[in-house]
Amino acid sequence: MTRPHYLLDALCCSLLLVSGLSAQTLQVVNADGHATTLSAAQIANAPHVAVDAHDHAGAAHFEGVPLSAVLSLAGVQLGDTMRGPRMAEALLVEAADGYKVVFALAEADPAFATREIIVADKHDGKPLDAKEGPFRIVAPGDARPARWVRQVTTLRVIAVK
Repeated sequence: MTRPHYLLDALCCSLLLVSGLSAQTLQVVNADGHATTLSAAQIANAPHVAVDAHDHAGAAHFEGVPLSAVLSLAGVQLGDTMRGPRMAEALLVEAADGYKVVFALAEADPAFATREIIVADKHDGKPLDAKEGPFRIVAPGDARPARWVRQVTTLRVIAVK
C-alpha cells in the first residue's frame, strides 16, 4: 500500500473508534445550554428500576435509571424548583437516527408524575442491542410507545416561550 492509503485507513479506524465511544454516552443539555456528558458506566452504576410494559413486539421487561435521576446526575434541578416559568420547560429526546420526541419536563419529576419514565439499558435481562441502545426511553402509561425512543443520544431541556 502507498502512504496515502495508510493515512486513509488510520483516519477511518479513528472515526470508527470515536463514533463507538460517543455511542456509549448520553449528552444532557440544560435550559441554559450547558452540556453534561454521561458515560455508559455512570448510567450502569446508578440505581436501577424495572418496568414491565408492552412495546411494539408485545410484553417486555426493561431495566434502567429513572429519567429524573439521569437529569439530576447532569445537574438539572427538579422538585421544588419546578414552578412558575420552569413549568413551561420541555425535554427534547433525540435519537441517533434523527428521531425526536418531547415530554413536559414535569413528566420526569416524581413530585408531579405518578409514573416513572426510565432511561433503559437492559431489555429482558440483557443489554440493549445495537438496534435499541445503548439507551432507550421507556415511558410506561403511554397508550402507544411512540415516545419510547431507541438509540437515545441527547436529552435537551428547552424553555417554551
